[in-house]
Amino acid sequence: MKRTVDLHTHSSVSDGTLSPSELVMYAYNHHLSAIALTDHDTVKGIMEAEKAACAIRADGGDFRLIPGVELSLGFRKKDIHMLGLFIDPESEPLKKALFEAEQERNDRNRKMTERLSQAGIDITYEKLVEFCGDAIITRAHFGKYMIAHNIVGTMKEAFTKYLNEDGPYYVGRTYLSPEEGIDLILKAGGVPVLAHPLLYHLSDEDLDVLVHRLSSHGLKGIEAIYSNNLGNDEEKVRALAKKYHLKISGGSDFHGQNKPLIEIGTGKHNLSIPYSILEDLESTLEQ
Repeated sequence: MKRTVDLHTHSSVSDGTLSPSELVMYAYNHHLSAIALTDHDTVKGIMEAEKAACAIRADGGDFRLIPGVELSLGFRKKDIHMLGLFIDPESEPLKKALFEAEQERNDRNRKMTERLSQAGIDITYEKLVEFCGDAIITRAHFGKYMIAHNIVGTMKEAFTKYLNEDGPYYVGRTYLSPEEGIDLILKAGGVPVLAHPLLYHLSDEDLDVLVHRLSSHGLKGIEAIYSNNLGNDEEKVRALAKKYHLKISGGSDFHGQNKPLIEIGTGKHNLSIPYSILEDLESTLEQ
């Protein structure tokens, strides 16, 4: 019998705290039938995660790893995220775009460490890279570094004082457009899904414009079931999905201890994403 799934998770390859193999075992031990590994702008953890999923199946377990990615894209000076589910991680156009995004992110991180260092903070780009290892470095990694070096006490303090977009140390990034993100996912044989649409704090009109624009360009799904939903948020996103003939997706956005209030599969303990959601999204691959 198929149980529940989680189609939005992160490993230590980006800004989660569990390795890809640990993430798979953690999900399986939490009675999930499948997860999508959707690390930020990288597919480097998928092979390790799939090996762990294969080991579970070889031992008689029922578990499936959906190869995915979460692309950072730009819309009206906002950072928009697009999930690519069921992708081929060896897709050359996708790999090339991710490599270029990593280089651009590294340049941004160098500039941010320079600004922080000039302000008297004990940080350099080299120290940050040594601290983070092979992970794709995000602002969460800056925060972890600051906590570990007693610069701040909490992640919230790190963002409030140093890392928020409206602060003096923040450096913006150059993003692909949402349409370019959709194209990359489709070329990789995947299903493009607009992630957590209400987190962008767009007006209802602007969000409608975005979803209409992207659905006309090949968007297949929208993340309606999500950890931070409040009140009628899910109903609101489901209405957009119905209006533009999009499939529903759902995920916790699990990051391990970097988001300790969010549990895999259940989010803030009120999510339940049936396996049928996965099957419905997968059916678009046949269309």
